[in-house]
Amino acid sequence: MEIHVVLDNIRSAFNVGSIFRTSDGAGSVKKIYLCGMTTDIDNPKLDKTALGATEMIPSEHYDTTMEAIEELREKGIPIYSVELTEDAQNFQKVEYPPKVALIFGHEKRGVDKEILEKVDKKIYIPMRGKKESLNVANCASIILYEITRE
Repeated sequence: MEIHVVLDNIRSAFNVGSIFRTSDGAGSVKKIYLCGMTTDIDNPKLDKTALGATEMIPSEHYDTTMEAIEELREKGIPIYSVELTEDAQNFQKVEYPPKVALIFGHEKRGVDKEILEKVDKKIYIPMRGKKESLNVANCASIILYEITRE
């Protein structure tokens, strides 16, 4: 499996660092796309949680998430957004293609609506408590480990 992780305006450098570390731990992540306000890897806060994983996973910063999506489209990689929408599917009931891009969105606003219109599929993590969402880094951990499970 080949996974591309797209971070759509993640404002916390700590969350970004944690996603790098999880991406390395789960394996199969080919690249992390740092989009919009998402911090670049030279931020010292990021490395506090990444603990060197920025050297293990290639990354690139894009001015907009749309630029990253266009690059992924050119490569023929299906794009799935992790967002709770009416048409989203439970991430555990989806069959994932051999190559896939996963978009994780802003901590409060989620994935931008313009981006949601461009994706192939929307997936969500079912919430069993009272809160409607998880921290974005925790969300990435759950999904990356589940879809790379053998």
